[in-house]
Amino acid sequence: MSKRVVLIGHPVAHSLSPTLHRAAYAALGLSGWRYQAIECTEAELPALLASSPDAAGFSVTMPLKRAALRLADAASEPATRIGAGNTLLRREAGWYAENTDWLGIRDALAEGGVLPRRAVVLGAGGTAQAALAALAGAAEVTVLVREPARAGELLATAERLACPVRLGRLADLGQADLEPADLLISTLPPGAADGLAHRLLAAGCAVLDVVYAGWPTRLARAAQEAGAPVISGATLLLHQAAWQVELMTGHAAPVEAMRAAMRAAVPDCGC
Repeated sequence: MSKRVVLIGHPVAHSLSPTLHRAAYAALGLSGWRYQAIECTEAELPALLASSPDAAGFSVTMPLKRAALRLADAASEPATRIGAGNTLLRREAGWYAENTDWLGIRDALAEGGVLPRRAVVLGAGGTAQAALAALAGAAEVTVLVREPARAGELLATAERLACPVRLGRLADLGQADLEPADLLISTLPPGAADGLAHRLLAAGCAVLDVVYAGWPTRLARAAQEAGAPVISGATLLLHQAAWQVELMTGHAAPVEAMRAAMRAAVPDCGC
């Protein structure tokens, strides 16, 4: 049976998601499954969902994760609490929103042997919201953003998750924030955290940088030089995609086949 899954967002040309999903379909013997990427803005999303009756599902990337949840006909409890959906599944009643980002973060941390008690999260977007869900067991979470006044959706996520956070300004990041932390998660775009790298040299906390292009990032390299565990965004991407494959196909994802395909495509991705 032919099935079509679509990656949507803006931009998507750089994404490794097609590599991961196609490798999974091949390893699972799902010859009728296809995966494609389509550029889509938030304004274009309602029409795309309405005009895609043949799509089995959507992988949703920035900046559409919050809009995907709003437009879905129903949603899982994790997606609702997080306030963002990175997965849309075709159901009889319409589109069903899920969030596998938080599972990807959780599994990436577990793979890296990082069990944080005190964490610092940089950024306030959909991935930062998912990070709060993955950090549910942490005793203390600090979130640093460019403009605290614009972090309302993230704070609402924290309230729904019963995850108390301390909110601060990204520009004020210092050793006082990092010294008690055992994990720093950067959800910032490529290059945005470069100027913070030197502050990590004496901190020694583990780093998960969601960026996977141009690995290691300056932030990751600083952590490596400090002797701290470092987790690439490619590992997060791998695990969240594996959960999407399972949700969409009903088969356990062939994680190692997907990892091998990603390494072949981008040898220095850090996964």
